[in-house]
Amino acid sequence: MQNFFVKQPVFLVGAERSGTTLLRLMLDHHSQLAWCNEFEYAVDLILDEENFPELDAYYQWLETHRIFQATRFNIDTSLNYTQLVNSFLIQKQTNESKQLVGATVHRHFDKLLKIWPQARFIHIVRDGRDVSRSCIGMGWAGNVWTGVERWIKAENLWSQLSKSLSDNQKVEVRYESLISQPNIVLESICDFIGIDFEPGMLTYNQTTTYDLPNPKLIQQWKYKLSDREVQLVESRISNMLLERNYEISNLSIIKLSFAMQLILRVQDWSKRTEFRIKRLGLPLFLADNLSRRLGINSWQKNIKLKINSIQKLHLK
Repeated sequence: MQNFFVKQPVFLVGAERSGTTLLRLMLDHHSQLAWCNEFEYAVDLILDEENFPELDAYYQWLETHRIFQATRFNIDTSLNYTQLVNSFLIQKQTNESKQLVGATVHRHFDKLLKIWPQARFIHIVRDGRDVSRSCIGMGWAGNVWTGVERWIKAENLWSQLSKSLSDNQKVEVRYESLISQPNIVLESICDFIGIDFEPGMLTYNQTTTYDLPNPKLIQQWKYKLSDREVQLVESRISNMLLERNYEISNLSIIKLSFAMQLILRVQDWSKRTEFRIKRLGLPLFLADNLSRRLGINSWQKNIKLKINSIQKLHLK
Protein backbone atom coordinates (compact mmCIF):
# COMPACT_ATOMS: atom_id res chain seq x y z
CA MET A 1 0.00 0.00 0.00
CA GLN A 2 2.90 2.32 0.77
CA ASN A 3 4.22 1.96 -2.79
CA PHE A 4 0.93 2.41 -4.63
CA PHE A 5 -0.24 5.98 -4.99
CA VAL A 6 -3.43 6.85 -6.85
CA LYS A 7 -2.13 9.27 -9.47
CA GLN A 8 -5.38 10.54 -10.93
CA PRO A 9 -8.30 10.14 -8.55
CA VAL A 10 -11.53 11.83 -9.59
CA PHE A 11 -13.16 14.22 -7.14
CA LEU A 12 -16.76 15.38 -7.24
CA VAL A 13 -16.89 18.89 -5.79
CA GLY A 14 -19.57 21.47 -5.18
CA ALA A 15 -21.75 22.92 -2.46
CA GLU A 16 -23.71 20.64 -0.18
CA ARG A 17 -27.34 20.16 -1.31
CA SER A 18 -26.26 20.66 -4.93
CA GLY A 19 -26.88 17.09 -6.04
CA THR A 20 -23.52 15.64 -5.02
CA THR A 21 -25.08 12.65 -3.27
CA LEU A 22 -27.31 11.84 -6.22
CA LEU A 23 -24.43 12.02 -8.69
CA ARG A 24 -22.16 10.07 -6.34
CA LEU A 25 -24.67 7.22 -6.21
CA MET A 26 -24.82 7.15 -10.00
CA LEU A 27 -21.03 7.06 -10.27
CA ASP A 28 -20.66 4.43 -7.57
CA HIS A 29 -23.06 2.16 -9.50
CA HIS A 30 -20.65 2.00 -12.41
CA SER A 31 -18.86 -1.36 -12.57
CA GLN A 32 -15.45 0.35 -12.76
CA LEU A 33 -15.89 3.13 -10.20
CA ALA A 34 -15.59 2.99 -6.42
CA TRP A 35 -16.71 6.21 -4.74
CA CYS A 36 -16.10 7.60 -1.25
CA ASN A 37 -18.75 9.92 0.16
CA GLU A 38 -17.89 13.11 2.05
CA PHE A 39 -14.12 12.75 1.86
CA GLU A 40 -13.52 16.06 3.65
CA TYR A 41 -11.64 14.23 6.40
CA ALA A 42 -8.70 14.09 3.97
CA VAL A 43 -8.36 17.90 3.80
CA ASP A 44 -10.25 19.51 6.70
CA LEU A 45 -7.18 19.70 8.95
CA ILE A 46 -4.75 20.95 6.31
CA LEU A 47 -4.36 24.54 7.48
CA ASP A 48 -1.67 25.83 5.14
CA GLU A 49 0.38 24.96 2.06
CA GLU A 50 3.47 23.95 3.99
CA ASN A 51 2.35 21.58 6.72
CA PHE A 52 0.12 18.55 6.97
CA PRO A 53 -1.70 17.71 10.22
CA GLU A 54 0.24 16.14 13.06
CA LEU A 55 -0.56 12.45 12.80
CA ASP A 56 -1.37 11.63 16.44
CA ALA A 57 -3.85 14.51 16.55
CA TYR A 58 -5.30 13.34 13.24
CA TYR A 59 -5.77 9.79 14.52
CA GLN A 60 -7.57 11.15 17.57
CA TRP A 61 -9.77 13.39 15.45
CA LEU A 62 -10.79 10.48 13.25
CA GLU A 63 -11.89 8.46 16.31
CA THR A 64 -15.08 10.53 16.56
CA HIS A 65 -15.49 11.46 12.90
CA ARG A 66 -18.87 9.99 11.97
CA ILE A 67 -18.27 9.70 8.23
CA PHE A 68 -14.81 8.21 8.60
CA GLN A 69 -15.90 5.73 11.24
CA ALA A 70 -18.66 4.48 8.95
CA THR A 71 -16.06 3.58 6.30
CA ARG A 72 -14.29 1.12 8.60
CA PHE A 73 -11.01 2.02 6.92
CA ASN A 74 -7.84 0.83 8.62
CA ILE A 75 -5.28 3.36 9.83
CA ASP A 76 -1.72 2.31 9.04
CA THR A 77 0.46 4.23 11.50
CA SER A 78 3.58 3.49 9.44
CA LEU A 79 2.39 5.88 6.71
CA ASN A 80 2.91 9.61 6.49
CA TYR A 81 -0.11 11.89 6.04
CA THR A 82 -0.32 11.85 2.24
CA GLN A 83 0.22 8.10 2.14
CA LEU A 84 -2.43 7.59 4.80
CA VAL A 85 -5.23 9.53 3.12
CA ASN A 86 -4.26 7.93 -0.18
CA SER A 87 -4.57 4.54 1.51
CA PHE A 88 -8.22 5.31 2.25
CA LEU A 89 -8.90 5.59 -1.50
CA ILE A 90 -7.00 2.36 -2.11
CA GLN A 91 -8.99 0.56 0.57
CA LYS A 92 -12.25 1.72 -1.01
CA GLN A 93 -11.07 0.60 -4.43
CA THR A 94 -9.84 -2.75 -3.12
CA ASN A 95 -12.92 -3.44 -1.02
CA GLU A 96 -15.17 -3.00 -4.05
CA SER A 97 -12.78 -4.65 -6.52
CA LYS A 98 -13.06 -1.78 -8.99
CA GLN A 99 -10.50 -0.30 -11.36
CA LEU A 100 -10.95 3.40 -10.56
CA VAL A 101 -11.67 5.40 -7.43
CA GLY A 102 -13.13 8.81 -6.66
CA ALA A 103 -14.55 10.81 -3.78
CA THR A 104 -16.95 13.64 -3.01
CA VAL A 105 -15.56 16.76 -1.30
CA HIS A 106 -17.64 19.84 -0.44
CA ARG A 107 -15.07 22.12 1.18
CA HIS A 108 -11.33 22.80 1.10
CA PHE A 109 -11.22 20.86 -2.17
CA ASP A 110 -8.48 23.15 -3.46
CA LYS A 111 -6.14 21.38 -1.04
CA LEU A 112 -6.63 18.05 -2.79
CA LEU A 113 -4.01 19.10 -5.34
CA LYS A 114 -1.45 19.27 -2.56
CA ILE A 115 -1.86 15.50 -2.17
CA TRP A 116 -2.86 14.50 -5.72
CA PRO A 117 -1.41 17.09 -8.17
CA GLN A 118 -2.88 15.28 -11.19
CA ALA A 119 -6.36 14.85 -9.72
CA ARG A 120 -9.38 15.39 -11.94
CA PHE A 121 -12.50 17.25 -10.88
CA ILE A 122 -16.20 17.02 -11.62
CA HIS A 123 -17.84 20.25 -10.47
CA ILE A 124 -21.60 20.23 -9.99
CA VAL A 125 -23.57 23.43 -9.53
CA ARG A 126 -27.22 23.91 -8.62
CA ASP A 127 -29.31 27.05 -8.50
CA GLY A 128 -28.23 28.77 -5.29
CA ARG A 129 -31.82 29.65 -4.42
CA ASP A 130 -32.71 25.96 -4.20
CA VAL A 131 -29.54 25.18 -2.25
CA SER A 132 -30.34 27.91 0.24
CA ARG A 133 -33.84 26.59 0.84
CA SER A 134 -32.53 23.05 1.24
CA CYS A 135 -29.93 24.09 3.83
CA ILE A 136 -32.71 25.32 6.10
CA GLY A 137 -34.34 21.92 5.99
CA MET A 138 -31.06 20.33 7.09
CA GLY A 139 -30.82 22.62 10.11
CA TRP A 140 -27.68 24.30 8.78
CA ALA A 141 -29.29 27.73 8.45
CA GLY A 142 -32.13 29.66 9.98
CA ASN A 143 -33.12 31.65 6.91
CA VAL A 144 -32.39 31.76 3.19
CA TRP A 145 -30.09 34.76 3.51
CA THR A 146 -27.60 32.75 5.60
CA GLY A 147 -28.56 29.48 3.91
CA VAL A 148 -26.85 30.50 0.68
CA GLU A 149 -23.46 31.02 2.33
CA ARG A 150 -22.26 27.44 1.80
CA TRP A 151 -23.08 27.79 -1.89
CA ILE A 152 -21.22 31.10 -2.13
CA LYS A 153 -18.12 29.67 -0.45
CA ALA A 154 -18.04 26.51 -2.59
CA GLU A 155 -18.64 28.37 -5.85
CA ASN A 156 -15.99 30.99 -5.12
CA LEU A 157 -13.53 28.25 -4.22
CA TRP A 158 -14.24 26.42 -7.46
CA SER A 159 -13.85 29.61 -9.48
CA GLN A 160 -10.41 30.04 -7.97
CA LEU A 161 -9.36 26.39 -8.28
CA SER A 162 -10.58 25.87 -11.84
CA LYS A 163 -8.17 28.54 -13.10
CA SER A 164 -5.24 26.33 -12.10
CA LEU A 165 -6.61 23.20 -13.77
CA SER A 166 -6.06 22.11 -17.35
CA ASP A 167 -9.06 21.36 -19.54
CA ASN A 168 -8.55 17.60 -19.17
CA GLN A 169 -8.62 17.95 -15.38
CA LYS A 170 -12.12 19.40 -15.05
CA VAL A 171 -15.67 19.05 -16.23
CA GLU A 172 -18.72 21.13 -15.33
CA VAL A 173 -22.13 19.63 -14.52
CA ARG A 174 -25.41 21.40 -13.88
CA TYR A 175 -27.75 19.72 -11.42
CA GLU A 176 -30.74 20.79 -13.47
CA SER A 177 -29.31 19.06 -16.58
CA LEU A 178 -28.47 15.93 -14.59
CA ILE A 179 -32.09 15.74 -13.45
CA SER A 180 -33.68 16.48 -16.81
CA GLN A 181 -31.23 14.57 -19.05
CA PRO A 182 -29.37 12.07 -16.84
CA ASN A 183 -28.22 9.77 -19.64
CA ILE A 184 -26.67 12.59 -21.66
CA VAL A 185 -24.91 14.12 -18.65
CA LEU A 186 -23.63 10.78 -17.38
CA GLU A 187 -22.30 9.93 -20.83
CA SER A 188 -20.29 13.17 -20.86
CA ILE A 189 -18.95 12.48 -17.36
CA CYS A 190 -17.96 8.93 -18.30
CA ASP A 191 -16.23 10.27 -21.40
CA PHE A 192 -14.29 12.69 -19.19
CA ILE A 193 -13.23 9.87 -16.85
CA GLY A 194 -12.36 7.59 -19.76
CA ILE A 195 -14.97 4.87 -19.30
CA ASP A 196 -18.15 3.86 -21.10
CA PHE A 197 -21.57 4.86 -19.80
CA GLU A 198 -23.47 1.99 -18.21
CA PRO A 199 -27.28 1.87 -17.80
CA GLY A 200 -26.63 0.37 -14.36
CA MET A 201 -25.63 3.84 -13.17
CA LEU A 202 -29.32 4.59 -13.06
CA THR A 203 -30.26 1.60 -10.92
CA TYR A 204 -29.14 3.15 -7.63
CA ASN A 205 -32.79 3.49 -6.60
CA GLN A 206 -32.91 -0.30 -6.21
CA THR A 207 -30.27 -0.34 -3.45
CA THR A 208 -30.62 3.10 -1.82
CA THR A 209 -33.37 5.35 -0.47
CA TYR A 210 -32.91 7.80 -3.35
CA ASP A 211 -35.44 8.02 -6.16
CA LEU A 212 -34.63 8.32 -9.85
CA PRO A 213 -34.18 11.86 -11.24
CA ASN A 214 -37.40 13.84 -11.06
CA PRO A 215 -37.71 17.06 -13.11
CA LYS A 216 -40.11 18.38 -10.45
CA LEU A 217 -37.05 18.92 -8.23
CA ILE A 218 -35.81 21.65 -10.58
CA GLN A 219 -36.40 25.31 -9.66
CA GLN A 220 -38.44 24.56 -6.58
CA TRP A 221 -37.56 28.01 -5.28
CA LYS A 222 -40.13 29.49 -7.67
CA TYR A 223 -42.99 28.06 -5.62
CA LYS A 224 -41.41 27.23 -2.27
CA LEU A 225 -39.84 30.60 -1.52
CA SER A 226 -41.78 33.79 -0.88
CA ASP A 227 -40.99 36.90 -2.91
CA ARG A 228 -39.19 38.32 0.11
CA GLU A 229 -37.06 35.21 0.48
CA VAL A 230 -36.13 35.29 -3.20
CA GLN A 231 -35.10 38.92 -2.78
CA LEU A 232 -32.99 38.07 0.26
CA VAL A 233 -31.07 35.37 -1.60
CA GLU A 234 -30.70 37.39 -4.78
CA SER A 235 -29.41 40.34 -2.78
CA ARG A 236 -26.33 38.21 -2.19
CA ILE A 237 -25.92 36.11 -5.35
CA SER A 238 -27.68 37.73 -8.29
CA ASN A 239 -24.40 38.37 -10.10
CA MET A 240 -23.13 34.87 -9.34
CA LEU A 241 -26.35 33.37 -10.69
CA LEU A 242 -26.05 35.33 -13.92
CA GLU A 243 -22.40 34.30 -14.28
CA ARG A 244 -23.56 30.67 -14.08
CA ASN A 245 -26.33 31.25 -16.64
CA TYR A 246 -29.21 31.18 -14.19
CA GLU A 247 -31.96 33.70 -14.75
CA ILE A 248 -32.81 35.93 -11.84
CA SER A 249 -36.36 36.84 -10.91
CA ASN A 250 -38.13 40.02 -11.94
CA LEU A 251 -38.22 41.15 -8.33
CA SER A 252 -36.29 44.24 -7.33
CA ILE A 253 -32.87 43.71 -5.77
CA ILE A 254 -32.88 44.90 -2.18
CA LYS A 255 -30.06 46.29 -0.08
CA LEU A 256 -30.03 45.31 3.57
CA SER A 257 -29.04 47.68 6.31
CA PHE A 258 -26.57 46.61 8.98
CA ALA A 259 -29.44 46.35 11.46
CA MET A 260 -31.42 44.06 9.15
CA GLN A 261 -28.37 41.85 8.58
CA LEU A 262 -27.90 41.62 12.33
CA ILE A 263 -31.52 40.57 12.78
CA LEU A 264 -31.08 37.85 10.16
CA ARG A 265 -27.92 36.62 11.90
CA VAL A 266 -29.71 36.41 15.24
CA GLN A 267 -32.62 34.61 13.61
CA ASP A 268 -30.18 32.19 12.00
CA TRP A 269 -28.53 31.38 15.33
CA SER A 270 -31.88 30.99 17.05
CA LYS A 271 -33.34 28.64 14.44
CA ARG A 272 -30.20 26.51 14.23
CA THR A 273 -30.08 26.22 18.01
CA GLU A 274 -33.75 25.29 18.14
CA PHE A 275 -33.20 22.64 15.46
CA ARG A 276 -30.23 21.14 17.29
CA ILE A 277 -32.01 21.01 20.65
CA LYS A 278 -34.99 19.31 19.03
CA ARG A 279 -32.76 16.73 17.40
CA LEU A 280 -30.36 16.03 20.27
CA GLY A 281 -32.53 16.80 23.28
CA LEU A 282 -31.73 19.58 25.73
CA PRO A 283 -29.49 17.51 28.10
CA LEU A 284 -27.19 16.31 25.29
CA PHE A 285 -27.18 19.74 23.67
CA LEU A 286 -26.06 21.37 26.93
CA ALA A 287 -23.51 18.63 27.63
CA ASP A 288 -22.02 19.11 24.16
CA ASN A 289 -21.56 22.84 24.66
CA LEU A 290 -20.25 22.50 28.20
CA SER A 291 -17.76 19.72 27.36
CA ARG A 292 -16.31 21.79 24.52
CA ARG A 293 -16.04 24.90 26.67
CA LEU A 294 -14.28 23.01 29.47
CA GLY A 295 -12.05 21.12 27.05
CA ILE A 296 -12.47 17.76 28.77
CA ASN A 297 -11.36 15.42 25.98
CA SER A 298 -12.75 12.15 27.35
CA TRP A 299 -16.15 13.75 27.97
CA GLN A 300 -16.11 15.42 24.56
CA LYS A 301 -15.38 12.10 22.87
CA ASN A 302 -18.25 10.38 24.68
CA ILE A 303 -20.66 13.18 23.80
CA LYS A 304 -19.52 13.22 20.18
CA LEU A 305 -20.13 9.50 19.81
CA LYS A 306 -23.64 9.90 21.22
CA ILE A 307 -24.35 12.71 18.78
CA ASN A 308 -23.01 10.62 15.91
CA SER A 309 -25.42 7.81 16.73
CA ILE A 310 -28.34 10.26 16.65
CA GLN A 311 -27.19 11.86 13.38
CA LYS A 312 -27.10 8.45 11.69
CA LEU A 313 -30.83 8.12 12.25
CA HIS A 314 -31.52 11.25 10.23
CA LEU A 315 -29.38 10.53 7.21
CA LYS A 316 -30.69 10.36 3.70
